[in-house]
Amino acid sequence: MNRKILLLFVILLPFQLLAQSLSISGTVKDGQTLEPLGFCTVRLLETTNGTMTDEKGRFKLSVPGSAQNQKLVVSFLGYRNDTVSIQAGKTSYAISLRPTQGALSEVVVTGTMKEISRLESAVPVEVYTPSYFKKNPTPTLFEAVVMINGVQPQLNCNVCNTGDIHINGMEGAYTLILIDGMPIVSSLATVYGLNGIPNSLVERLEVVKGPAASLYGSEAMGGIINVITKSALKAPKVSAEVFATSWQELSTDVGLKVKAGKAHGLLGINYFHFQNKVDKNEDGFTDLTLQQRISVFNKWDFEREENRQASMAARYVYEDRWGGQTNWTKADRGSDQVYGESIYTKRWELIGMYQLPVREKIMAQLSLNGHKQNSFYGTMPFHADQYVAFGQVYWDKQIGLSHNLLVGSSFRYTHYDDNTVGTANTQGENQPATTPLPGLFVQDEWSLTKKHKLLLGYRYDYDKRHGHIQSPRVALKWSPSPQHTFRGSFGTGYRVVSLFTEDHAALTGAREVEVPEELNPEQSLNSNLNYVWQAPLEPFLVTVDVTGFYSYFSNKIIGDFDTDPDKIIYRNLRGHAISRGVSVNSELSFYIPLKVQAGVTYMQVYQKEAAEGEGPLVKKQQLHAPEWSGNFLVGYTFPGQFVIDFTGTFTGPMRLPILPNDYRPEYSPWFSIMNVQLTKKFGNGIEVFGGVKNLLDFVPKDPIMRAFDPFDKTANDPVTNPNGYTFDPSYNYSSLQGIRTFLGLRYSLFK
Repeated sequence: MNRKILLLFVILLPFQLLAQSLSISGTVKDGQTLEPLGFCTVRLLETTNGTMTDEKGRFKLSVPGSAQNQKLVVSFLGYRNDTVSIQAGKTSYAISLRPTQGALSEVVVTGTMKEISRLESAVPVEVYTPSYFKKNPTPTLFEAVVMINGVQPQLNCNVCNTGDIHINGMEGAYTLILIDGMPIVSSLATVYGLNGIPNSLVERLEVVKGPAASLYGSEAMGGIINVITKSALKAPKVSAEVFATSWQELSTDVGLKVKAGKAHGLLGINYFHFQNKVDKNEDGFTDLTLQQRISVFNKWDFEREENRQASMAARYVYEDRWGGQTNWTKADRGSDQVYGESIYTKRWELIGMYQLPVREKIMAQLSLNGHKQNSFYGTMPFHADQYVAFGQVYWDKQIGLSHNLLVGSSFRYTHYDDNTVGTANTQGENQPATTPLPGLFVQDEWSLTKKHKLLLGYRYDYDKRHGHIQSPRVALKWSPSPQHTFRGSFGTGYRVVSLFTEDHAALTGAREVEVPEELNPEQSLNSNLNYVWQAPLEPFLVTVDVTGFYSYFSNKIIGDFDTDPDKIIYRNLRGHAISRGVSVNSELSFYIPLKVQAGVTYMQVYQKEAAEGEGPLVKKQQLHAPEWSGNFLVGYTFPGQFVIDFTGTFTGPMRLPILPNDYRPEYSPWFSIMNVQLTKKFGNGIEVFGGVKNLLDFVPKDPIMRAFDPFDKTANDPVTNPNGYTFDPSYNYSSLQGIRTFLGLRYSLFK
């Protein structure tokens, strides 16, 4: 009898093993960066049994006992699938995927105002994630974009350290800053648009180089930087980043995710503190402005039926910054005894998006912002208030298999007031500027074939001062193979000038502003050609992105610093202006944890103008527009999650504003800013990082003329000042911060 029971047990044992389940777990990482890959698909080969990785690339899967010696298939968009054999007794697996498409598979929205694969977009869009900027940590996004080839954060003032962002050599007024696709940063706020956005809440930056006026209207002539904030559904529960430098700068960034019913919220707080008076060049002035800034950002995403979108966000920024003579105090604000430039900024923003509960995809967007500035530049006060309301509605419609139509309307209302002649009438009385700007736009993405896509766009705006404004554009994409993509585009651009809010050189008190005529809108014709080659070669994945650009301005408002050393003269262009060049980005993603990136831009930005509107046209190089510039990055991950990053930029000579008989050279020298960082990543969400910035200790020479006499009290003395020099802080081409070390800590908690 016992033998019969034993025989029955032996016969049934395989069936019992088949009925048992085996629990396996593991992690999925990028084979090149060793970063975890969230939301990958993990499934048992030739079955429907599968799961997805979480935000940190982790997975758990129950498989039948019979699955031993079978295989798991791990897949993720933009990566080569990996097949892993399930081994007897092994329950934990570490899986690495090789990239096959790099960043070209990412979804972008900026080029066409709708979600589309970057590879399929007819408009070239560059994408940068926070992990890219972490390789050279900065307290603001304004400083971080220096790592983008062709994008130059240009300081315009050696004393107050305010600046703007140049794209392809064009001044900051031509760059439109968006937050989640909403144009909330313009005019007075251009300088402050990327200050105070908590890095912990940024999902990615999308950069479109070149005009986009047919979709976004005025101020998008040079390009767009769209800050995409994280969705609360994918953000970590808690995140934090704190770092300090040997100059005693302290930057703190904290993010928190909360949930209330069907609403998911993100709260971000950014705080920057620097109160150390540094004067390395011993000219009596601070090398870096003393600052205190706090920014609070709150975003809510709402769950709705049929996955319709709805979100709202608010941001508040307060900043107190000053620079000047090292013995300056707030008691000297506005006085002529001790020179200082002091700026108080208060700014608030509201952003909302709502998909209408109808069958068609109709989106409504709204933004409101207010900006209040209380400043003194020496003895010159500058007090300004700006309020901007923007709303738009658009209909996104797929027509058949070939056409994707976008039709919409927008309305922007701007109220601006300051204490300068910029808002004064002909009698000298204050008259705030109010600018309603209604517009209509239409766009059709036409898929001619699987390899050809044509984009046609048109925008109409009406300005009460300048009448009817039309902005057409056309773009064509041709992909003869997955490795090769060609793009070409042509369009027009326009911009209504608001010069007093954009040019801080006009406010320093060192020069008098003169506007001898009514300023007309700026107008341009623009074109660019783009080629992308990407190939998964055996040792690495290579990507080469080449763009040629050309813009012709029939009118451009450029500050004239040359005619009179005591004045800045603004007038309509008596000729034409050109911005042209070539930009090349390259990336080698090795299948070992090594990554190499490099970019270079060559450009010519100049105007040809006749003196007093008569005579031959004379070519003049634009200020602060170097012909050559570029960046580079080398990163390697060692065993034990030690990461070393070597980053840097190089900049060629650029024309600078000089005075008659100036002893300073008209063109800056070649220079490079290099940085190195070492990061240790721990498994519990903690990262410790530190390094050195500006390894070569490069600092511009003679940035301020006659720093010892900032109020020009002895400038008219022919004995001590035979050349008639005056106080001038506008000779600037790079930060005065020399070499410094930094140390920081990051933390992320997902569950």
